[in-house]
Amino acid sequence: MQHEPCPVWMGHLLASPIRALAQNPATILAPYLREGMTALDIGCALGFFSLPMARLVGPSGLVICVDMQEGMLTRLERRAKRKGLHGRIQAHLCTQNSLRLEERAGSADFALAYAVVHEVPDPPALLGQIEAALKPRGLLLLGEPILHVPRRDFEETRSLALAAGFTLAGEPPIGRSRTALLRKRLSAPCA
Repeated sequence: MQHEPCPVWMGHLLASPIRALAQNPATILAPYLREGMTALDIGCALGFFSLPMARLVGPSGLVICVDMQEGMLTRLERRAKRKGLHGRIQAHLCTQNSLRLEERAGSADFALAYAVVHEVPDPPALLGQIEAALKPRGLLLLGEPILHVPRRDFEETRSLALAAGFTLAGEPPIGRSRTALLRKRLSAPCA
């Protein structure tokens, strides 16, 4: 199901510290990120997950913050600068149909796509583009809000991810979410 993009003003609600009571980004992401890694935050909005990711990858790491709204990215950059994390993030403008990450093929250790896949017009293409950006055996943490995405729809998304070249590595608990931890296969999926 495709929706209009989240308005920039709503990004402030999504980045609220109150949200961290149910979904603590540092706790959620710490098992997957370490110093020096390159990570992708797909549909980053104002950086609820991006800024904690930047802390976890440290000064030698990089978080590529991908969003299709320039206003979200501009505000995210301001927030990162205020928190001393600006050098660890790279704002990346995508389109509704392309992440535009071709130059990053095979370079990311980890990707997060939270509350994103149900918003795009072509989920298989999105998942394929994320898979292409990851290193072999790189991880994708996929999550969707329970209130917006029925179980059957999430199971279909997970199946699409498996078809795009991932294997299921787990289902980590994230408050009020359906999740899948996916690992990029070493070889391409059979056609």
